[in-house]
Parts: sequence; structure tokens; C-alpha cells
Amino acid sequence: MAIKMAQEAGMDLVEISPNVSPPVCKIMDYGKYKYGAQKKAAEARKRQKTVEIKEIKLRPMIDDHDYDVKMRAMLRFFEEGDKVKITLRYRGREMAHQEIGTKLLDKIKTDVAALAKVEQDARFEGRQVVMVLAPR
Repeated sequence: MAIKMAQEAGMDLVEISPNVSPPVCKIMDYGKYKYGAQKKAAEARKRQKTVEIKEIKLRPMIDDHDYDVKMRAMLRFFEEGDKVKITLRYRGREMAHQEIGTKLLDKIKTDVAALAKVEQDARFEGRQVVMVLAPR
């Protein structure tokens, strides 16, 4: 009966949900439906933003102005929706004073607490400490 109605209308009988009792069908132009779904998927792909990981490299004995410049860059990255990987590199005898680097990373955490959350806490990788922050 439904197939006959669809043929008279010059359209297709499309099964919407086959697992329901009774199965739900719809009379529509299947080619047009498929084309619309394809266009919708392409539009969604075009609009999605890929999250990049931006890296900011620091040293433990960074000066105030240099720190401010790095912070401005970091805030811009968060506004763009990117993650930030902070790499704190120790050179020479700086390894003996790791508490300076730890204080610096804690200061960064408090400064960006409103805009970002810690995705990966600070961890040592040889002579450097890596921390990843993600925008809220």
C-alpha cells in the first residue's frame, strides 16, 4: 500500500527506524535527502576548529618584562581556543635550584587560572619540565 502511494507520488519509501514495531517509513525523494545530508556534513567539517598545541619556552631566571610578553602570547592562544604547552628548560647549575622553576610554574597557573585549566601537570623530561594548559 505505502509503496504504491510512493510510486504514485513519484518518490521513494524510506525506512526511518526499522527496529520499532511497527517500522516507521517516510515517503520522500531519497536522492535529494542524501544530497542534503552530504552538504550538511561538509558544512560541519568546514566550521569545526582544530585545536592546536602552541608551545612557550621559558627559563627559570626569566625577567619580569619577558614574562609579561610570554603571558600576553599565552592569553592570545587561549582566546583563539588553542592549548599551550609550557616548556621550562634548565641549563647548567640551574638544575640545583629547581624550586625557582617550580615557583615560576605555580605563578603561571595562578595568573591564567581564570582563562585556562591544567590539562597535564608539570613533569620532568630530562633537563626540562613540561606542563600543558587548556582553555576553559
